Amino acid sequence: MRSRLLALVVALAASLPAMAEHYKSHISVGAHGGATMSMMALSPGVKQSFNPGLTMGAAFTYAEERHVGLRAELNLTQRGWAENYEELPFKYSRKFTYLSVPLMTHIFFGGRKMKFIANLGPVVSYMLGESISSNFDYRNVASVEGYPKSRHTDQLTLGVANKFDYGITAGFGGEYALNRRNSIQLEVRYYFGIGNVFPSSRADTFHGSRCMNLSLTLGYMFRLK
Repeated sequence: MRSRLLALVVALAASLPAMAEHYKSHISVGAHGGATMSMMALSPGVKQSFNPGLTMGAAFTYAEERHVGLRAELNLTQRGWAENYEELPFKYSRKFTYLSVPLMTHIFFGGRKMKFIANLGPVVSYMLGESISSNFDYRNVASVEGYPKSRHTDQLTLGVANKFDYGITAGFGGEYALNRRNSIQLEVRYYFGIGNVFPSSRADTFHGSRCMNLSLTLGYMFRLK
């Protein structure tokens, strides 16, 4: 009995260094870019279509646990919406360009070459600018022949009340290791804003005006440690 217990203690002691070294923390930096498809959660609602845009930025990943780490990004991303006029010949779209900082839980698992990744966390953003594209005089729709009189039009000219935006994001994708230090990532991500872009008091037209978008990005990561 004693010999068996001694053998077990020796085996456990021998395995401790291997267990401690089973996973080493790592730090990676990289860049990514891709496309966005955006809409606005407006209340009362407005008929919309997705407005295509761009996103790009830098990423930092730190992982000390085997399957969980932290991912921070600094991104330039476009949000907004496009009016949906169905069969009518009118076109209107509005884009907001944000500097955004997501701080996310980074989840990963898989083999050495291929890993599944997921990111989830809050995002804080600041609007740097905006642009409007239209094929009619959106500032004076009453003079536009054939324009549907029953549509809400305040959103076409409404000024931005809050340049700061905050929300939550969640994404998933895959990572392919080119070698020990270099990898590429493909990710689909959804963002939903919590703050209102336009004025939202009881006297205002919209009680809610929140950004939301889907993005598809391709990224490159370099492992520093």
